[in-house]
Amino acid sequence: MRAVWISLRAVIVVLALALLHYALPQHDVARITSTEVIRMDFSSVNRVFYAQSDSASAEHETRDVRLINTQRRKSFLLGFIRRDAEGVMVYRNEDTGWIWPPYFKFDSSDLQAVASSNMSVPGLERWVVITHYGWRNRFLSIYPNAVGIRPVNDPDVVTVPWFNIFFLAFLAFGYFLLRAMWRQFRRRATGLFRLNAGAVAGRVGDWAGLARGRLLTWLESRRWNP
Repeated sequence: MRAVWISLRAVIVVLALALLHYALPQHDVARITSTEVIRMDFSSVNRVFYAQSDSASAEHETRDVRLINTQRRKSFLLGFIRRDAEGVMVYRNEDTGWIWPPYFKFDSSDLQAVASSNMSVPGLERWVVITHYGWRNRFLSIYPNAVGIRPVNDPDVVTVPWFNIFFLAFLAFGYFLLRAMWRQFRRRATGLFRLNAGAVAGRVGDWAGLARGRLLTWLESRRWNP
């Protein structure tokens, strides 16, 4: 039973970490090579990874999706350590609206214009920091969603994810606070239960002694005396 409980907790932790990795913002240093709009058919598998159509537009199973094609600087540790190597990365550009995740993005058209104005051309490289969330999976045809583009002069710029740091610190604080409150509640509840159990046991003992005395008295009264 203990092994089952440990496995269940491990699965919950892995799912929670995966959700945080998907939803929290990440920052990539990249060169925008082109932008395009493709017609995409959504399936029951990849539909959950896409946000919604632009604000005030109807939602359909097939619609246009804006893409931003880049050459991204590869990195380790969520962007803290960057490598000299580059790799291809494609971002989608969708409004999130008021749904999950709560980025409240309504300016995908403006962001596409910013991406187009910061495209690199041969002999003139332009570097940008692309803030995004989500994953890239070629098999499922899903792309991370870009939520911000900021031009930078140096491709070796270091971006510190302050929001992620404060958010994770807040989660850790809340977790340990709830854990301490739960332990205190259990300690008090256990102490109260033991106190009540002791009182009940004392009452049962008193009742048993009284019943025993009455039984002995009755037996004495019924005893035959020659």
